[in-house]
Amino acid sequence: MSKKIAVVTDSNSGITQEQAKEAQSNGKGLYVLPMPFMINEETFYEDITLTQEQFYVQLAGGADVITSQPTPDSVMQLWDKLLEEYDEIVHIPMSSGLSGSCQSALMLAEDYKGKVEVVNNQRISVTQRQSALDALTLIDRGMNGAEIKQFLEEDKFNSSIYIMLDTLYYLKKGGRITPAAAALGTILRLKPVLQIQGEKLDAFAKARTVSQGKSIMINAIRNDMEKRFGGVDKDRIWLQIAYTYDLEAANQFKEEVMQAFPGFDIHMDPLSLSVACHIGPGALALACSVKI
Repeated sequence: MSKKIAVVTDSNSGITQEQAKEAQSNGKGLYVLPMPFMINEETFYEDITLTQEQFYVQLAGGADVITSQPTPDSVMQLWDKLLEEYDEIVHIPMSSGLSGSCQSALMLAEDYKGKVEVVNNQRISVTQRQSALDALTLIDRGMNGAEIKQFLEEDKFNSSIYIMLDTLYYLKKGGRITPAAAALGTILRLKPVLQIQGEKLDAFAKARTVSQGKSIMINAIRNDMEKRFGGVDKDRIWLQIAYTYDLEAANQFKEEVMQAFPGFDIHMDPLSLSVACHIGPGALALACSVKI
């Protein structure tokens, strides 16, 4: 008898509460833990008491926005509730390189005697979403929690993300780059392109214009497909776009990506708010993940 398994991820995955409920109504055990924020010292929860629109209004107004991680209590309450109905849980938090929530979950899971498997596969945003969907597929294939954890962790480098920022202001504000580097970038009106390969957010290239930045991202993804992922093949690779705040710019970018990669299905999501508060509005990201 195969075990009944729930998949838990956090709101960094871009999966909304609504989408999770829809999956549940279709017989899929998918659940989303909301990420907490402190805005001017008041706590909000992504997609529950804080919408994307409200968040950007606060950010534009210069509010003090601090990301936090789910409390141990909120994580264990969800696990305990789910274990009344499910035999096991596969928990997929955001990248351990960008938040402490993965480490906390790993520690908490020690008390659950193998019933909770925490996946440390260093995904974020659209690639983290894909991991949660992959976990549901692996459940359908009859894998147990430990096997799914092993599979997803071995698969972690089969994804790639490039992000072009519109401003360096928020990275500077969060202490992620030096004020001197931010000032130089602002004077030169550079559009930095960052990358996530595994756990860290790293510099990748500097673009002088938005169109140059987009080209850099498209070429970088194509290069990864060819050199790391076995070729530019829509049957092998998921293509994803994420953005902060500006849907119109994202739709325009999607058109360009569709021309560069004809025939690919492209999934597009707003970037989760805990990433957005470090990079600000107007960012565009291009990502890919190998299909399992």
